[in-house]
Amino acid sequence: MRKYVIMGVQGSGKGTQARLLSADLGLVHINVGDIFRWNVQNHTKIGAQVRRAVDSGHLVEDDLVERVVRERLANHDWNYGFVIDGFPRNARQAEFFLESYDIDGVIYLDLPDEEVVRRVLARRLCSRCGLDYNLIASRPRQAGVCDVCGGALVGRADDNPEALAVRLREYQSKTRPVLEIFQRKEYVAVVDARQPVPAVQADIRARLRLPPAGGGSSVTAVKRAG
Repeated sequence: MRKYVIMGVQGSGKGTQARLLSADLGLVHINVGDIFRWNVQNHTKIGAQVRRAVDSGHLVEDDLVERVVRERLANHDWNYGFVIDGFPRNARQAEFFLESYDIDGVIYLDLPDEEVVRRVLARRLCSRCGLDYNLIASRPRQAGVCDVCGGALVGRADDNPEALAVRLREYQSKTRPVLEIFQRKEYVAVVDARQPVPAVQADIRARLRLPPAGGGSSVTAVKRAG
Protein backbone atom coordinates (compact mmCIF):
# COMPACT_ATOMS: atom_id res chain seq x y z
CA MET A 1 0.00 0.00 0.00
CA ARG A 2 1.26 3.46 -0.90
CA LYS A 3 0.07 6.79 0.51
CA TYR A 4 1.17 10.12 -0.92
CA VAL A 5 0.48 13.79 -0.26
CA ILE A 6 0.74 16.16 -3.24
CA MET A 7 1.28 19.84 -2.50
CA GLY A 8 1.60 23.02 -4.50
CA VAL A 9 -0.01 26.39 -4.99
CA GLN A 10 -3.11 26.80 -7.18
CA GLY A 11 -2.32 26.25 -10.83
CA SER A 12 0.69 24.02 -10.14
CA GLY A 13 -1.06 20.99 -11.64
CA LYS A 14 -1.69 18.97 -8.46
CA GLY A 15 -4.96 17.51 -9.72
CA THR A 16 -3.55 16.51 -13.10
CA GLN A 17 -0.45 14.85 -11.65
CA ALA A 18 -2.41 13.10 -8.89
CA ARG A 19 -4.88 11.68 -11.42
CA LEU A 20 -2.09 10.36 -13.63
CA LEU A 21 -0.34 8.74 -10.68
CA SER A 22 -3.54 7.27 -9.24
CA ALA A 23 -4.82 5.81 -12.51
CA ASP A 24 -1.59 4.00 -13.26
CA LEU A 25 -0.87 2.73 -9.74
CA GLY A 26 -4.42 1.77 -8.75
CA LEU A 27 -4.54 4.42 -6.02
CA VAL A 28 -7.54 6.51 -4.94
CA HIS A 29 -7.24 10.22 -5.75
CA ILE A 30 -8.71 12.22 -2.89
CA ASN A 31 -9.18 15.80 -4.09
CA VAL A 32 -10.47 18.15 -1.40
CA GLY A 33 -11.37 20.77 -4.03
CA ASP A 34 -13.54 18.28 -5.91
CA ILE A 35 -15.34 17.35 -2.70
CA PHE A 36 -16.08 21.00 -2.01
CA ARG A 37 -17.20 21.65 -5.61
CA TRP A 38 -19.64 18.74 -5.38
CA ASN A 39 -21.12 20.23 -2.21
CA VAL A 40 -21.43 23.67 -3.82
CA GLN A 41 -23.13 22.23 -6.93
CA ASN A 42 -25.55 20.22 -4.76
CA HIS A 43 -26.34 23.16 -2.43
CA THR A 44 -25.38 21.42 0.81
CA LYS A 45 -24.59 23.18 4.10
CA ILE A 46 -20.91 22.52 3.50
CA GLY A 47 -21.34 23.98 0.02
CA ALA A 48 -22.79 27.20 1.44
CA GLN A 49 -19.79 27.60 3.76
CA VAL A 50 -17.39 26.96 0.89
CA ARG A 51 -19.13 29.47 -1.38
CA ARG A 52 -18.90 32.22 1.25
CA ALA A 53 -15.15 31.66 1.60
CA VAL A 54 -14.55 31.45 -2.15
CA ASP A 55 -16.58 34.56 -2.96
CA SER A 56 -14.48 36.55 -0.46
CA GLY A 57 -11.26 35.23 -2.00
CA HIS A 58 -10.18 33.28 1.10
CA LEU A 59 -9.30 29.65 1.69
CA VAL A 60 -11.98 27.43 3.24
CA GLU A 61 -11.77 27.29 7.05
CA ASP A 62 -9.25 24.75 8.35
CA ASP A 63 -11.73 22.96 10.63
CA LEU A 64 -14.09 22.31 7.74
CA VAL A 65 -11.27 20.99 5.54
CA GLU A 66 -10.12 18.64 8.29
CA ARG A 67 -13.64 17.34 8.92
CA VAL A 68 -14.22 16.59 5.23
CA VAL A 69 -10.88 14.76 4.94
CA ARG A 70 -11.48 12.67 8.05
CA GLU A 71 -14.89 11.59 6.72
CA ARG A 72 -13.49 10.78 3.28
CA LEU A 73 -10.59 8.69 4.58
CA ALA A 74 -12.94 6.85 6.96
CA ASN A 75 -14.52 5.19 3.89
CA HIS A 76 -11.43 2.95 3.60
CA ASP A 77 -12.00 2.36 -0.11
CA TRP A 78 -8.29 2.88 -0.86
CA ASN A 79 -7.19 -0.76 -1.09
CA TYR A 80 -3.79 -0.03 -2.62
CA GLY A 81 -3.40 3.45 -1.13
CA PHE A 82 -4.20 7.04 -2.02
CA VAL A 83 -2.90 10.35 -3.30
CA ILE A 84 -4.39 13.25 -1.36
CA ASP A 85 -4.56 16.66 -2.98
CA GLY A 86 -5.46 19.83 -1.04
CA PHE A 87 -4.61 18.63 2.47
CA PRO A 88 -2.99 19.28 4.93
CA ARG A 89 -3.14 23.08 4.89
CA ASN A 90 -1.57 24.00 8.22
CA ALA A 91 0.90 22.68 10.79
CA ARG A 92 -1.77 21.18 13.06
CA GLN A 93 -3.31 19.23 10.18
CA ALA A 94 0.15 18.03 9.10
CA GLU A 95 0.89 16.70 12.58
CA PHE A 96 -2.50 14.93 12.67
CA PHE A 97 -1.84 13.38 9.28
CA LEU A 98 1.61 12.11 10.25
CA GLU A 99 0.23 10.59 13.45
CA SER A 100 -2.73 8.93 11.72
CA TYR A 101 -1.26 7.63 8.45
CA ASP A 102 2.04 6.11 7.39
CA ILE A 103 2.86 8.46 4.50
CA ASP A 104 5.26 7.08 1.88
CA GLY A 105 6.17 10.41 0.36
CA VAL A 106 5.22 14.03 -0.23
CA ILE A 107 5.25 15.56 -3.71
CA TYR A 108 5.79 19.31 -3.84
CA LEU A 109 5.11 21.01 -7.18
CA ASP A 110 7.18 24.18 -7.13
CA LEU A 111 5.80 27.07 -9.21
CA PRO A 112 6.75 30.79 -9.14
CA ASP A 113 3.97 33.28 -8.34
CA GLU A 114 4.09 34.91 -11.79
CA GLU A 115 3.43 31.56 -13.46
CA VAL A 116 0.62 30.84 -10.98
CA VAL A 117 -1.13 34.06 -12.04
CA ARG A 118 -0.73 33.25 -15.74
CA ARG A 119 -2.16 29.75 -15.37
CA VAL A 120 -4.98 30.47 -12.94
CA LEU A 121 -6.40 33.40 -14.92
CA ALA A 122 -6.55 31.12 -17.98
CA ARG A 123 -8.75 28.52 -16.26
CA ARG A 124 -12.30 27.92 -17.44
CA LEU A 125 -15.09 25.68 -16.14
CA CYS A 126 -18.06 24.24 -18.01
CA SER A 127 -21.21 25.79 -16.53
CA ARG A 128 -23.18 22.62 -17.30
CA CYS A 129 -21.01 19.55 -16.60
CA GLY A 130 -18.20 21.09 -14.56
CA LEU A 131 -15.34 19.94 -16.81
CA ASP A 132 -12.11 21.93 -16.35
CA TYR A 133 -10.29 23.68 -19.20
CA ASN A 134 -7.22 25.89 -19.42
CA LEU A 135 -6.79 28.30 -22.30
CA ILE A 136 -3.04 27.71 -22.20
CA ALA A 137 -2.78 23.91 -22.06
CA SER A 138 -6.23 22.43 -22.79
CA ARG A 139 -8.29 24.68 -25.05
CA PRO A 140 -11.77 23.56 -26.16
CA ARG A 141 -12.23 22.78 -29.86
CA GLN A 142 -14.69 25.69 -30.12
CA ALA A 143 -13.91 28.84 -28.14
CA GLY A 144 -16.11 29.21 -25.07
CA VAL A 145 -17.94 25.88 -25.58
CA CYS A 146 -17.45 22.57 -23.72
CA ASP A 147 -16.26 19.72 -25.97
CA VAL A 148 -18.33 17.17 -24.02
CA CYS A 149 -21.75 18.69 -23.39
CA GLY A 150 -21.77 21.98 -25.31
CA GLY A 151 -22.18 24.06 -22.17
CA ALA A 152 -20.78 27.58 -21.90
CA LEU A 153 -17.30 27.92 -20.41
CA VAL A 154 -16.97 30.47 -17.63
CA GLY A 155 -14.26 31.72 -15.32
CA ARG A 156 -14.44 30.65 -11.69
CA ALA A 157 -15.76 33.28 -9.31
CA ASP A 158 -12.48 33.32 -7.38
CA ASP A 159 -10.18 33.37 -10.43
CA ASN A 160 -9.49 37.08 -10.53
CA PRO A 161 -6.32 39.05 -9.70
CA GLU A 162 -7.59 40.39 -6.36
CA ALA A 163 -8.78 37.05 -4.99
CA LEU A 164 -5.68 35.29 -6.29
CA ALA A 165 -3.40 37.75 -4.49
CA VAL A 166 -5.21 36.98 -1.23
CA ARG A 167 -4.89 33.22 -1.77
CA LEU A 168 -1.19 33.46 -2.56
CA ARG A 169 -0.58 35.39 0.68
CA GLU A 170 -2.54 32.83 2.68
CA TYR A 171 -0.69 30.00 0.97
CA GLN A 172 2.71 31.45 1.81
CA SER A 173 1.79 32.14 5.45
CA LYS A 174 -0.09 28.93 6.24
CA THR A 175 0.71 26.17 3.79
CA ARG A 176 4.44 26.57 3.21
CA PRO A 177 5.22 25.81 6.91
CA VAL A 178 3.51 22.43 6.35
CA LEU A 179 6.21 21.59 3.82
CA GLU A 180 8.87 22.29 6.42
CA ILE A 181 7.25 19.79 8.81
CA PHE A 182 7.18 17.12 6.12
CA GLN A 183 10.78 17.85 5.17
CA ARG A 184 11.84 17.13 8.75
CA LYS A 185 9.88 13.89 9.06
CA GLU A 186 9.14 12.49 5.59
CA TYR A 187 10.68 12.21 2.17
CA VAL A 188 9.72 15.25 0.06
CA ALA A 189 10.13 15.17 -3.74
CA VAL A 190 10.44 18.77 -4.98
CA VAL A 191 9.52 18.97 -8.68
CA ASP A 192 9.68 21.92 -11.06
CA ALA A 193 6.04 22.41 -12.09
CA ARG A 194 6.95 24.71 -14.99
CA GLN A 195 7.78 21.64 -17.09
CA PRO A 196 5.28 20.00 -19.49
CA VAL A 197 2.83 17.59 -17.82
CA PRO A 198 4.61 14.35 -18.95
CA ALA A 199 7.97 15.68 -17.76
CA VAL A 200 6.55 16.56 -14.34
CA GLN A 201 5.03 13.09 -14.03
CA ALA A 202 8.31 11.43 -15.04
CA ASP A 203 10.19 13.55 -12.52
CA ILE A 204 7.76 12.60 -9.73
CA ARG A 205 8.16 8.90 -10.48
CA ALA A 206 11.93 9.10 -10.68
CA ARG A 207 12.19 10.89 -7.33
CA LEU A 208 9.79 8.47 -5.63
CA ARG A 209 11.46 5.47 -7.30
CA LEU A 210 8.23 4.40 -8.98
CA PRO A 211 7.91 2.52 -12.31
CA PRO A 212 7.66 4.71 -15.46
CA ALA A 213 4.16 5.69 -16.55
CA GLY A 214 2.35 2.95 -18.46
CA GLY A 215 5.03 0.43 -17.65
CA GLY A 216 2.47 -2.27 -17.08
CA SER A 217 3.93 -3.35 -13.73
CA SER A 218 2.82 -0.41 -11.62
CA VAL A 219 -0.27 -1.91 -10.03
CA THR A 220 1.53 -5.20 -9.45
CA ALA A 221 4.32 -3.30 -7.74
CA VAL A 222 1.83 -1.52 -5.52
CA LYS A 223 0.14 -4.80 -4.56
CA ARG A 224 3.48 -6.34 -3.62
CA ALA A 225 4.48 -3.28 -1.65
CA GLY A 226 1.24 -3.43 0.33
